[in-house]
Amino acid sequence: PAAVAAAAEIGYPVLVKAAAGGGGMGMGVATDEAALRTEYDKVRSFAERMFGDGSVLIERYFPRVRHVEVQILGLADGRVVALGERECSVQRRNQKLVEESPSPAVDPELRERLLAAAVRAGEAVNYRNAGTVECLMDPSTQEFFFLEMNTRLQVEHPVTELVHGIDLVAEQLRVASGLAPTFDPEALVSRGHAIELRINAEDPKRFLPGPGVISTWIEPVGEGVRVDSGYAAGNTVTPFYDSLMAKLIVSGADRAEAIERAKAAVAGFEVVGPKCNLPFFAELLEHPEFVSGDYDTRIVTHLR
Repeated sequence: PAAVAAAAEIGYPVLVKAAAGGGGMGMGVATDEAALRTEYDKVRSFAERMFGDGSVLIERYFPRVRHVEVQILGLADGRVVALGERECSVQRRNQKLVEESPSPAVDPELRERLLAAAVRAGEAVNYRNAGTVECLMDPSTQEFFFLEMNTRLQVEHPVTELVHGIDLVAEQLRVASGLAPTFDPEALVSRGHAIELRINAEDPKRFLPGPGVISTWIEPVGEGVRVDSGYAAGNTVTPFYDSLMAKLIVSGADRAEAIERAKAAVAGFEVVGPKCNLPFFAELLEHPEFVSGDYDTRIVTHLR
């Protein structure tokens, strides 16, 4: 009854989401009350099994939306600063595959509002650490809505590091030690563009896991190319953990240069043994929607 009342107040369609969920798991969309009752039972049951917590949230659902997040850092002296935003709308099963900074959908006025809101969120809880304030943004109205705050370093933190020239891991340790940051919080500047691709051991079409022994592992090299990897030739990708094998991060003077470097890096990355999603990225980097920057969370379905 409470979920039905909440949905009526919010307005359909709504998203039914496991409160304790993560990684895109434990969600369903309901377009009317009958669907809500069905999805509620499914999500609650799934959440109890997977997370040990059957709590369910009812949220407004956006058929067309972009996923944009802000990197914040709560400093030892009590100040909270924002280190730009990241675009995270290339997703499969509501889990990120590509992140870039800055977002091609965020203009200076929106950026000012977005970063200020993220800082206020951190200040409200006296936050001390690296953290991410995640938002959903309606591209037609540029309205953004708080999604969640991740009180940790994100997988995609390297794109922020590259455009700001700041080592976020080192800054976390300085905060924990009560030390001042190595940068001037009043003079933060974003330069250039960075894109991160999550190299997963999974089929590039259906994104199903494909573990196995790695017989060949050749990482790309070149200007503006960074690889954060956890595997090498001879290693085994097991089915027991996340399928992420490496993060391929590229940077350039602007987005166009970053995309060109990403294409070359994907072509130069060789993984033999387990299934790998590198062919998906080769296709994505040529897709008109992605190249234009005018895309949303549905873009993966447009490539299928």
